Amino acid sequence: MKLPVYLYGHPVLRKTAETVAPGREGLKELLENMYATMYASEGVGLAAPQIGILRRAVIVMDDEDRMLELVNPEIIHAEGEQEGWEGCLSVPNQYGWVNRPSSVTVRAQDRDGNFFEVSGEEMVARCFCHELEHLEGHLFVERTDGQLYTMEELDAMESEQAESRKPRQKRGRRK
Repeated sequence: MKLPVYLYGHPVLRKTAETVAPGREGLKELLENMYATMYASEGVGLAAPQIGILRRAVIVMDDEDRMLELVNPEIIHAEGEQEGWEGCLSVPNQYGWVNRPSSVTVRAQDRDGNFFEVSGEEMVARCFCHELEHLEGHLFVERTDGQLYTMEELDAMESEQAESRKPRQKRGRRK
């Protein structure tokens, strides 16, 4: 079932999520509701605090559009660097320039309590970092230079940059 996404400024987004006990009743339903909410909201990741549940559970879509369920996740390795635009379902239609590791490995549990490790590059690494920060009560806006842009503003900036890269036409001399 799709649940409402809590928006930037709501106090639940600033709280630290609690560890999920193995075999916790309701975990399967929580993960399925998170997926339904993320999918309906056209997101690529979601953390339980974003739907008001202070539990250490996140979902992330990988490079092959498979849903990764991460219960009690922790980043165990990060390397490299990437910069890029980032947004969030809890900060709708606002994007900021964020620096993240380009490669990340996460250790987590599945819905049955089994431990596993998963690695991601580029966008998946970005999502791992972004969603796990939600579990600590942080949002991507803390990692920007303070400037957020709408999609329309980003499109306008991109058009300006493309226009400035076009070669100028030479004008003939008047006689």
